[in-house]
Amino acid sequence: MAAPHPALPPNPHAATDAGWMRRALAQAELAAANDEIPIGAVVVLENRLIGQGYNQTERLRDVTAHAEMLALTAAANTIGNKYLLGATLYCTVEPCPMCAGALAWAQVARVVFGVRDEKRGLHCFQPALLHPRTQVTGGILADECAALMQAFFRERR
Repeated sequence: MAAPHPALPPNPHAATDAGWMRRALAQAELAAANDEIPIGAVVVLENRLIGQGYNQTERLRDVTAHAEMLALTAAANTIGNKYLLGATLYCTVEPCPMCAGALAWAQVARVVFGVRDEKRGLHCFQPALLHPRTQVTGGILADECAALMQAFFRERR
């Protein structure tokens, strides 16, 4: 098992990150309202929203329809390029290895997540799946992100 991401310096983007994470949380709430696991993602380039998505694996009957994947596709279509150089992906839950691979191929500059996924998150497998220059920041609005997930599963158990 790989070690967690190394300690990162203080986040100079904290206020901006919180604002965009709230947008990702709004996407996660849409997922919950549609009986999907409440994970949301947004892609931002030069402080402009270029893509967003929420989990749709049940509705689309597609195991790859994760919030991150749908947000990346929307972002690529918005800018007309599969490479999202300089972009930041905000996701309410730490990306899984599949999504991390897509983030690496898209060459996203930053990944910002809310709550860590202790069972299937990137840190459980191989942080090196991301592009070597990709910066990772975790824990943004973690309590809110975790509360949404907990409420969703509590209602279904």
